[in-house]
Amino acid sequence: MNSAQEGFRKLPGVDKLLHLSEIKNLIAQYHLGLVTHVIRTVINSCRNDILSGNPTLSKEEIIEEVFRLTKKIADKSLRPVINASGIIIHTNLGRAPYGRHLLNSVFEVLQGYNNLEFDLAKGSRGQRNDHASEILKFLTGAEDVVIVNNNAAAVMFILRTFARNKEVIVSRGELIEIGGSFRIPDIMAASDCKMVEVGATNKTKPQDYEKAITQDTALLFKAHQSNYVIKGFTQEVDIAELVAIGKKYQLPVAYDIGSGLLRKVNERALKNEPDVKQALESGIDLICFSGDKLLGGPQAGIIAGKKKYIDILKKEPMMRALRVGKTTLAILETACSYYLNDKNLFEHNVLFNTLNKSKEEIKEIAVLLKESLDKYDICSKIVDSKGKYGGGTLPDLELDSYSLKLMPEDSDNHLAKSLYHKLLEQEQPVLSNLKSGAIFFDALTLQKEDIPQITENINLAFKEVYNRNKK
Repeated sequence: MNSAQEGFRKLPGVDKLLHLSEIKNLIAQYHLGLVTHVIRTVINSCRNDILSGNPTLSKEEIIEEVFRLTKKIADKSLRPVINASGIIIHTNLGRAPYGRHLLNSVFEVLQGYNNLEFDLAKGSRGQRNDHASEILKFLTGAEDVVIVNNNAAAVMFILRTFARNKEVIVSRGELIEIGGSFRIPDIMAASDCKMVEVGATNKTKPQDYEKAITQDTALLFKAHQSNYVIKGFTQEVDIAELVAIGKKYQLPVAYDIGSGLLRKVNERALKNEPDVKQALESGIDLICFSGDKLLGGPQAGIIAGKKKYIDILKKEPMMRALRVGKTTLAILETACSYYLNDKNLFEHNVLFNTLNKSKEEIKEIAVLLKESLDKYDICSKIVDSKGKYGGGTLPDLELDSYSLKLMPEDSDNHLAKSLYHKLLEQEQPVLSNLKSGAIFFDALTLQKEDIPQITENINLAFKEVYNRNKK
């Protein structure tokens, strides 16, 4: 008998495992079919390890893996996370948090039936795009609006509809890349457009566009540099200039403004951020932006602009593939309603509320967290820090903040890293900052109601990591 055969012989059978008392308890909690599937998966993995000459699991380890994998499949993988990173819109944490007020507002609409595609006035079939359109038109001054599932889809939809197999002119300084390797050149290619680059990385002039226009030009395109800044010897063609060129040569102009600030608000950090309303006032034909960045709503791509172009988009077959559902529309409508006045915007929009926090409010949260940890004899220190807006938005903005730095007596890089990961393994994970062998919790993105939970998580993780280290 060779070593592989010997290894196979030692593996427990599926039926034998199913009759173990601990596995029966697992079946009672979940389901026979799921547990059986997991056992077979684990056993097959062990067989592959044996064939590859790698060490395989013991019987006890197999049972442990069955429990782990069953729980991983059956339990929700999308979980709430406490954000102690100091990044307000964290791309990896679902971007814009909705807040309790917004969710309570949409609960009545979403818990049962609703008029998603039913015209209550006419008593007949309606259009889902009618929802959220009126408030978006009012807030932005657009003639019409269409909503798709994200802003990347919005850009592609515009390009394919109006410039397929044609030329699109764009400045070299606006060939942006955002998260997930979304690059303007790639989107142009995927939209079956020929991209024509004009100008230089740092300087583009109106005549650069005019010189590039040919009989094959279908669209002039501008992208907001939302996630980076070019400074120094620079020049760009502003919207009004580009609109004038478009009118002169009878070409539509599209603008990917990205972040989705609907209108100017009384917030110093946003004074230089372009907004949708002002951009449309310049005469732009189409503008597109995200629903989950500065707007503070759900993932969505909003295309606003002149009715004659929006009507064409609405009739495109791709519209059905890109359309959004009732959840997105309900949340978007409510998020937009906060823009009707600044009081509601700063009170109920979590992003603006956080952006508007005073240093005193931030420090109060840091102090509360420190006092809470002191009760468990966990040494910590409040230090100055800098928060970020995040989400590929406001790249130049640094927000004065305070962080709580854990100060264990015997800390080192290894222990800090272990603690960082242990905090992410909790039932409600905590995302902290791991820097120079220390753990920091930025109070900018914490709420007072987070304090009890984050304290418990830190205490549990601390005990496990440091007690294990002392053994």
